[in-house]
Amino acid sequence: MAKRISYQTERSQQMNDRLREIQRELPVSCTDYFRSISQTTSPLTRLAYAYDLRLFFQYLSLENMYFANSSTVMLTGEDLSRITARDIFGFQEYLQQYVKVTGNDDGDDNSPTLVQNYEQGIMRKLSSIRSYFEFLFKNELIPANVASIVTLPKRHEKPILFLEPDEVQSLMDAVVSGEGLSGRQQKYLSITQKRDIAILMMFLGTGIRVSELVGLDIDHLDLSQNAFMVTRKGGSQVILYYPDAVKEVLESYLSERELIETLPGHEFALFLSLQKRRITARAVENLVKKYAQIAAPLKKRISPHKLRSTFGTTLYQQTGDIYLVSDALGHADVNTTKRHYAAMKDSKRREAAQKISLPDV
Repeated sequence: MAKRISYQTERSQQMNDRLREIQRELPVSCTDYFRSISQTTSPLTRLAYAYDLRLFFQYLSLENMYFANSSTVMLTGEDLSRITARDIFGFQEYLQQYVKVTGNDDGDDNSPTLVQNYEQGIMRKLSSIRSYFEFLFKNELIPANVASIVTLPKRHEKPILFLEPDEVQSLMDAVVSGEGLSGRQQKYLSITQKRDIAILMMFLGTGIRVSELVGLDIDHLDLSQNAFMVTRKGGSQVILYYPDAVKEVLESYLSERELIETLPGHEFALFLSLQKRRITARAVENLVKKYAQIAAPLKKRISPHKLRSTFGTTLYQQTGDIYLVSDALGHADVNTTKRHYAAMKDSKRREAAQKISLPDV
């Protein structure tokens, strides 16, 4: 019998394989850099850094004459020493909007796509460059760390987007009744209704991340304890608990799930796609968006993460315990939780406005 490989392990292997592919397009020093951070970062983080570095060197080949005719793979420390703060400032400006050439479904490898980055995207990409240059400087591959003098854009905190209780009810009503769905969507709903309800209730009842949800296996559930084991970011495993309402929809879905004969390699997956394989994060995102457009049409960006935010907001409003919310959401730093959930409720602001005594005019 073949050894069972967990979803998380398989995903890590896929990302590491992809990282090796991209490294073949980058200077040798990048390979050394990724090795140096392999014990302190996840495969997903390293892969994101690799994409950012590849984009940076593509920018240099377009905008810096010295690198225009150079092979990125062959760049040495001496070559990298020619990169100036001006190059990095230029890259920061370039990130705001640039044209990326990608393939499409027809096999055409020259399909241009306009890419726009905002504060958070620019900050992350510049952080990747700064981390790489710090490695180069510490290992004496360059004489100065020019990236350190490039300031990151100021990050403006956005108000947390979540669903109000009536919107949550409308969301679930849309799945139960199918009202607002197209004829084609209603046809699929007859097949996926129990699954869709279970997925949405898992988000709303536990605050689970979409990456954690798609990685769940059937035997990760303990229905007798209203509990399940989840692999968090970073690989740690914890046991989370869910209310009886979630247990009920899970039991209903599982009675249907056990009758499905899956494709090989997907036998243990809890949530399946119509193709009888483990459902993907993208499919779950589309699922949430479909129902959210009916329940909250004015909120255009409802995603699995926003349902997670709805859970966190509800839990904080009901308990006032920011540490409980932080633990339930799996935040490594409670300050992350405070930043998002410790703001006053809008209703409290309205209440405060009515309590102010003003003179008659």
